[in-house]
Order: sequence, then C-alpha cells, then structure tokens
Amino acid sequence: MVLQCTHEIRLRDVMPPIPRPAAFALAAAAVLFHATPAMVHPHVFAEARLDVVVGSQGNLQSLRHLWRFDDLFSSTVLVEFDANSDLQLDQAELDEVANVVHASLAEFDYFQLVTENGKPVEMEAPERLIANFEDNQLIILFESQPKKPMKIAGTVDFGVYDPTFYTAIDFIEDENMAVKGMPQGCTREVIRPDPDEAIAQNQTSLTEAFFNDPGGNDLSKLFATRLELKCSAEG
Repeated sequence: MVLQCTHEIRLRDVMPPIPRPAAFALAAAAVLFHATPAMVHPHVFAEARLDVVVGSQGNLQSLRHLWRFDDLFSSTVLVEFDANSDLQLDQAELDEVANVVHASLAEFDYFQLVTENGKPVEMEAPERLIANFEDNQLIILFESQPKKPMKIAGTVDFGVYDPTFYTAIDFIEDENMAVKGMPQGCTREVIRPDPDEAIAQNQTSLTEAFFNDPGGNDLSKLFATRLELKCSAEG
C-alpha cells in the first residue's frame, strides 16, 4: 500500500515545522539531491520521521518515511518547478517534483538503511513518492516493503542516510523513529553515533578515497542515526 497524503491531512500534526536553519549552501533543484558533491558536508537539510510497521505475525510490513526540507532548498524547488510562475506548486507540478526525486534516489536505495543481525536487507523500490508543500517547506512521503518476508528477530537496525553526504536527513527527536506493532520481547533504542568516535574507530577505512568518492559509499552510514530493535528468542 502506498502512503496516502491528501490536502485534508495536516502534515504539521505529524511533524512540527523545522526551525529556520542558519546559513548553509543552496542546492540547485534542477539536479535535485545530486550530481557530484564537491565537499564532504551537506548542502540540503531535512527533518525526518520514520515509522517501522510490524505485522501481526511479527514480520516487517513496511517503512513509512516523511522528510521535511529546509526553507532555502524548498524555495529553490518552488522556483525550479513552478512552471506557470504563479508562486505555488499545483498538483501537476508537485507530481513532477515527486517523479524527479523518485528517479534521483533510485540508485541510492532511497537513502534507506536496514540490517538484520548485521546483514543488509533488500527493500523494494517505493511504487511512488508523494510531494507536498506546506508552510513554505517541501515535504516528501513514501512507503517501502522488504523484498522478502522478514521476521523481526535478533538485532534489526533501520536508518536513513545519503551515501554522498550531499543531503543531511536528521531525526530531531527520538520519538521521530517509531515502531508500530513492536513484538513482545523486543526493545527499541535510537542510536546517534558520535562523529569523532566513528572516525577514530574506522581510521583504516576512512581513506582519502572515502572523502573524494563522488558516487558515495557505505562508510558514510557509520554516521547515520539509526533505530535499533533487539528481540529475544522468545519474542
């Protein structure tokens, strides 16, 4: 099922607006999220919510994502996709934004990080993305499912990260990483890696190539905030 979003839904009830950030580089929406990052710091900022939905049998049913982008990037998207120059995005223009984001993120697995006992879990590409514009901010919503049935057992981690470091997606509150239907015998923890510790512990891997690889690499997930579920054998 695709996550539904209509004009009747007040997205601010799902997540409050992000405070206006301090100065940061403005990304070109014409290459939404991409092209080659010139530096190893983000140019696009988003506040996120992730809902992990577990079915009645204890299997992972879906991941539901909501990303609310910063004002400056959102205004750039508005300018680039406002085809009729009426200073707002109508449904056709929002659909075009969603299509561009969908295509841009495909090669990066939609920034999703899912592991089961340390092994990566393949996720289906979302059928579509939903774009909305509220309070002068771009909002992207989508839902994805695992390619194969996946029992929530052992240690399971979920996160969102951009391997190119071009986009910073942050979970401001631990409650913005939630579990619906968590099985008995499982505990939930939001883990926020310390960047200095991550670098110190992985110096042999963090080579010059890591900082200059325009295609990104898996090492950047070392810095990603993640939701970790630990489940006992009885659960």
